[in-house]
Amino acid sequence: MAFKLGLIVNPVAGLGGTVALKGSDGAHTAAKAIELGAEPKANSRTKAALEVLLPYKERLTIYTVNGDMGEQTAKALGFNVEVVYNTAAITTPDDTEQAAKILKNSGVDLVLFAGGDGTARNICHAIEDTIPVLGIPAGCKIHSGVYAITPKAAGRVVEMLVKGELVTLADADVMDIDEDAFRQGTVKAKRYGEMQTPSEVRYMQAVKNGGKETDELVLADIAAHVVSQMDEDTFYIMGSGSTVEAIMEEMGLENTLLGVDLIKDQTLVAQDLTAKQLLELTHDQSTKLVITLIGGQGHIFGRGNQQLSPVLIRAIGKENIIVVATKTKLQALNGRPLICDTGDGELDDELTGYIKVTTGFNDHIMYAVGHQNIENIGALQNQEINK
Repeated sequence: MAFKLGLIVNPVAGLGGTVALKGSDGAHTAAKAIELGAEPKANSRTKAALEVLLPYKERLTIYTVNGDMGEQTAKALGFNVEVVYNTAAITTPDDTEQAAKILKNSGVDLVLFAGGDGTARNICHAIEDTIPVLGIPAGCKIHSGVYAITPKAAGRVVEMLVKGELVTLADADVMDIDEDAFRQGTVKAKRYGEMQTPSEVRYMQAVKNGGKETDELVLADIAAHVVSQMDEDTFYIMGSGSTVEAIMEEMGLENTLLGVDLIKDQTLVAQDLTAKQLLELTHDQSTKLVITLIGGQGHIFGRGNQQLSPVLIRAIGKENIIVVATKTKLQALNGRPLICDTGDGELDDELTGYIKVTTGFNDHIMYAVGHQNIENIGALQNQEINK
């Protein structure tokens, strides 16, 4: 019996990420992102997920929406496709909801969708927890537990289902944040509902832990160490998050909590930069990158920092990436690796392995970094090293 896979792609998901808009909800924001030079990524990320399923083309049929909401990508890969809903040239959230309802009534085995938290909300509003769903991460905001850790990981989960492997279903929270507040540096996450999702811990992300670090002494130690090691005449790209914010505060610099800033000689060069601006300002310059992980999820790339493009990361080099985090934050991962979801599979491979994480003043641990193939990393044990 053929597996009936529903597919919905939000073609504007994630548009605001590379141009520092921190979201793409609303037609005005999406249009502004395109005006600033943003390129749609949702379909390329959908392609990465579907490519995992190519060996099973004869065993599944994809039920989807016309054009760039699913049909285009699925047909290009040679899948058997049935279009069950048609949209106008400019798609809207209502199209997502209407398509989800039709897929539900079509009796699909799973709804696979590409987007961010706004898309998850639309799907949840349309079908609630009536049929299983799985998200391909493609948005700027991905706090919901219905998403796989990477596009290829989403493909792996569907592969398990197509092969008839036992996959547990569990209810996962659908979360979203206020984008306007987010752009002002405030995270206001709210639970909107829950949906049935394959519960594969290797491939599914945890719901993001919100809130700031409460252990100010540990953050101060991390900040003091990083600042003490900064080189003169080197650009430092300062990623988002409260741990990096503590480093900026140590230098007395204004910080963009949910954006990316650039400093040199402990002086602010520019704030809240886009991917293009970062490349232009650091071209042929000695550059290092300071980043932290998202609590609960473990992502260091691909969640809220799409300004850090694959081209930029390659130019900087793994050896010049400074990862900072408290041990409490790392322990909360329960041995799961840090995750790279840069949008470039080869780069994710290059970053896989172990990386030094600064956890205090002259205090570091080695911690595993993975992505969609984390099952190959084996049992992950972080070990302390002396500096």
